[in-house]
Amino acid sequence: MELKKALIIDDEEDFCLLLQEYLKRKRYEVTVRHTLQSGISTFHSLKPDILFLDNNLPDGLGWEQLPLMYSMLPETQYYLVSAFHPALPDFEGNIHLNVLEKPISFRQLEEFF
Repeated sequence: MELKKALIIDDEEDFCLLLQEYLKRKRYEVTVRHTLQSGISTFHSLKPDILFLDNNLPDGLGWEQLPLMYSMLPETQYYLVSAFHPALPDFEGNIHLNVLEKPISFRQLEEFF
């Protein structure tokens, strides 16, 4: 059985390590990127089943890229992550987004998995 693919785009390395280990236990193949540019490039090539996208990244705002990412892969599950609660980007149509505010607990994640 092929593992589902998860991509984490977040610049907080400790958060990424914890989330990566959690997802591996849930039987995901996990890829981590710490900048928006490398994350977007990986998103295009990896075509993940699930994406955790931070908003405040060193090279841009991750959530601003979401409409384009969604238009390319609407079947991906999108989890927007932020230590703050910024406004969501504008979308046309009906889209389901999961928003997680840091710090995130494993109990919160269990609600989704």
